[in-house]
Amino acid sequence: MAKVQLSPQESPAIPEAFFAEAAIPEASPSRGPTLALNSRNRLAVSLLKRKVNAVYRQFPFALTGDEEAIHQLRVAGRRLRVALPLLVEKPDGRRAVRARNLLRSLTQTAGSSRDLDVLVASYDERLRALPARTAEQKLLRHRLTSARRRSRAIMASSLLDLEISRLRKDLTQLTLRGGPPPSVICERFAAMCSHESRRLHEGFTKLGARLDATALHSLRRCARRLRYAVEVFDQIRSYQSSATKPWKMLQDLIGVLHDHYVLAGWFDDQAKNDLKCGKNALAAAAHEEAAWARATVHKLHQELLAANPIAIVAQGLSELGQASPVSYE
Repeated sequence: MAKVQLSPQESPAIPEAFFAEAAIPEASPSRGPTLALNSRNRLAVSLLKRKVNAVYRQFPFALTGDEEAIHQLRVAGRRLRVALPLLVEKPDGRRAVRARNLLRSLTQTAGSSRDLDVLVASYDERLRALPARTAEQKLLRHRLTSARRRSRAIMASSLLDLEISRLRKDLTQLTLRGGPPPSVICERFAAMCSHESRRLHEGFTKLGARLDATALHSLRRCARRLRYAVEVFDQIRSYQSSATKPWKMLQDLIGVLHDHYVLAGWFDDQAKNDLKCGKNALAAAAHEEAAWARATVHKLHQELLAANPIAIVAQGLSELGQASPVSYE
């Protein structure tokens, strides 16, 4: 994707035509079909049911500690949480708000275990590149996998403590009430795109070349919400566009950076604990691994800057088939 330079003073916004109440704004044939108006959007209900079932399918397998099921449960829960305010009749109603809160608890509960899966995979990639592993590195990896094992046991117990029956009842009632007409879905989608893309543009502009892993992770969540919202928009039109690709690119670029940032912190904790116990060799090894993780963070940050995240945001909006929302230099 070609890099595009944006004026930092300008913030992206969806064009006014995108907020039209009557229907989805006109798009060129290459951008896919528009939605026909009808009094009851059965497509919205059908799509909502599919997303609800995607969560239910993964739940029993996640309880057993299955790594892929935990990942899919987390993803399905996040997708459903983004879809709810777009597809339900009253997104600010009591049931919708409670369902979103319960889904957040669900994904957060599964999150700690999944995060440790990612940390183990990241460290394994590091170790595979070495000619040989030291005894200290082997022990550090063993500690990491042990932490993952403990986390999975805690996760299974915590998932059972969630109000799953309450969530099921709320989601069932929300689907029975039907969905909004297509024009309303479009208005909600446009408002979400405008809000999240503006946050991304302003966030990346404010950061500039500064490395702030926490702020970047917050921006990654914006990109993820946009990606899942575009998926809903495409699915409701029964059309597969390329509009999710820029948001996924931002997700991936920031995600791997944040993984190594968290891993560096984990090594720091190991070094601190080992020093307290007088295990100086282990502490030194943990410090070295933390230094490697931080160096990787800086390298990945340079790759993110080279990709020009502000231009990626503009590209993501243009992929929706709209005119450029900002002026280019």
